[in-house]
Amino acid sequence: MLKPLLFATLAAIGNALYVYGQRGVNPPANPFLFVWGATAVCLILLSAAALTYRSNSEIVYITSNWAMITIGGFGFFLTFVGFFLLYTNYGASQYALYAVISILTTSLGVGVLIFKEDFNIYKIASMLFAVAAIVLFTYGNSKGT
Repeated sequence: MLKPLLFATLAAIGNALYVYGQRGVNPPANPFLFVWGATAVCLILLSAAALTYRSNSEIVYITSNWAMITIGGFGFFLTFVGFFLLYTNYGASQYALYAVISILTTSLGVGVLIFKEDFNIYKIASMLFAVAAIVLFTYGNSKGT
């Protein structure tokens, strides 16, 4: 029960560091330079991690999963472009909107609809609260300060 919470916290801290870096950088002439640089650093770190976990079946894994790897890479691209547009135009506080929409698209869309993961009354309630959060957040944004 605690492991998912710990793993989610690790991912959330990483995401916060990414947002901090993207929001804190001086705006470049090319808006994709930050994402390119951050992704290059990430690739170096992931390469070191992958070398640590060598299994002698990397080529087989990549060739049998290339389509899903491509979809995941395209997903990263859309996420990075969306983050850039969201944070540079509206600020880091708008992350709440992204996070709640991600609850719906990832948990409901990918988890339940595509992979048929379990879905009970508590999860239904959480989805309804997520929709309410989007409505309230959007309404709050329209009211300004």
